Amino acid sequence: MAISSLPGRPGNLTADQEVKLQELWTATMRLFGISAPERPEDAGADTEDSRPSTPSLGVKKKKRHNVFSRKHHDGEDDGKSADQDDKYGQSKEFQQILASANPEDLRRAFWDMAKHDHPDGLLLRFLRARKWDVHNALVMLIATMKWRLSDMRVDDDIMKKGESGALADSESSNAVVKREGNDFLAQLRLGKSFLHGTDKAGRPICFVRVRLHRQGEQTEASLERYTVYVIETARLVLARPVDTAAILFDMTGFSMANMDYTPVKFMIKCFEANYPESLGVVLVHKAPWIFSSIWNIIKGWLDPVVASKVHFTKNLEELEQFVEKSHIIKELGGDDPWEYQYIEPQPGENNRMSEDGTKQTLLEERATVVKEFEAATQEWIGSSHNKVALQEKRTELAEKLRTGYWQLDPYLRARSLYDRTGMIKEGGTIEYYGEPQTAAAPKPLVASQQNGIPQTDHRPDDVD
Repeated sequence: MAISSLPGRPGNLTADQEVKLQELWTATMRLFGISAPERPEDAGADTEDSRPSTPSLGVKKKKRHNVFSRKHHDGEDDGKSADQDDKYGQSKEFQQILASANPEDLRRAFWDMAKHDHPDGLLLRFLRARKWDVHNALVMLIATMKWRLSDMRVDDDIMKKGESGALADSESSNAVVKREGNDFLAQLRLGKSFLHGTDKAGRPICFVRVRLHRQGEQTEASLERYTVYVIETARLVLARPVDTAAILFDMTGFSMANMDYTPVKFMIKCFEANYPESLGVVLVHKAPWIFSSIWNIIKGWLDPVVASKVHFTKNLEELEQFVEKSHIIKELGGDDPWEYQYIEPQPGENNRMSEDGTKQTLLEERATVVKEFEAATQEWIGSSHNKVALQEKRTELAEKLRTGYWQLDPYLRARSLYDRTGMIKEGGTIEYYGEPQTAAAPKPLVASQQNGIPQTDHRPDDVD
C-alpha cells in the first residue's frame, strides 16, 4: 500500500469518516460564528442525537476580550469536572474557553494554527486521535488552540523570535532573560537534537542525542521552549502525503546523569495533547541495560497507541529495518556523511519580518482564500449534489492556502538553522540529500511499515 493511501487522510476517507469530518467542520464553524448548514441527510433529524453538542454550548458573541488570555485559565472553575478519561483536563479548559469565547478569536486562532496544512488534514488529526468522536475531537482542538496562543505562545513568540531572538536575549542586561536566551542557544549549539533525513516511510527524522542532556544545566522553561521549537520546526518540514515524523533517541553513552523525567513528561504531553497523530515511530537506539527500569516508568505514562510506536534497536542492522543505510548518519554507523554543525543567526536574515506593507498584502490575500474555503466547505456540507466537484474545489483552495502560507512564512517566522543551511527553501521545498521532498512520493510500503516498520524480535525490557 502506498503511503498516499493511508486511511483517514484527505482524499482517502470512508463514507462514515467523511460524515464525521463534515460534522466537525459544522461544529467548528459554529464556534467561529459562521453559519453552518445541516447535511441533507440530517435534515429533519433530531440534532441532539445526530450531531455533537457544540451548537448548544453557548458561544457568547458579545464578549470582546481575548478568550485565550491567562486569566480565563488560571484559578477559575466552572464547576464542571473533566471527563474521567481526560488525561490533561482539556474538557474543563474547553468549557472555560466557551464561557467567554469571542468567535472571531477562535476563528483567527484556528487559521493561524493551520499554516501550510490542508485544513481537512488538521481536523482529521484530532478526529483520529479521539477515535472519530466529534465532540471529543472538538474539545481537543479548542484546548490545543488555547495552549498554542496563551500557554506557549507558539507563533507570536517562540517561532517569531526564533534563534535570533534567543541570541538577542542572551545579551540582555536582565539576568533572567539572558539565562533563558543562553540556555536555548546552548541546546542548538550542542546539537542536543536536530532534524535530518527521512526513514523508509519518508518521515523526517528528529535525532536526539540523549548523552548531551544533563539535569539542571538548562531551566525548565528553556527546555520546554526548545522542545516546542523543534516540534514546530519538524511540523514545517512535513511534506504531503507524509504527515508524521520519526524520533530517534541515540542512547549511546547514556548514564543516569542524563536522565531527566520532567522534560520527558512535557514531551509526552505535547505529542498526546497538542500535536495529535504527529508521531509515526519512535526509535530508541542502543539503550543500555540500566534504561530498562526507566522505560517501565515512562511506558506507564504513555497512551497505549503512542507506546505501540516505540521500538528498540540494538545495532545498525536493526536500525536498517527502519532507515535505509544510505540515510543513516555515519555517527550511527551508516553511510550518510552528513554531520551536525550549528550556524549562528546572520545579520539581516529576518529583515522581511519588518516589511509591514508586503506582509499585510499577503495576509489579506490569505484571508480572502480562507473565506473562499469556508464558503466552499459550507456548500460541500449542505449540498447533496456535485460532491466530487465541490471537494475538488476545496482541494484547490487548500493548495492555495499552502502556497500562500509559504509566501507569508518569511514575514512571520524567524529564520532557523534549517533555512540557513538550505534544508528549508523558499516556497516550502525541503531538501535533505540534494533532492527536493515536496513532489516525489515515498516508495510504496506494506501496512506494517506504515504503522512503524517491522517489529524487532526483542522487547523493550531486552535492552542491553
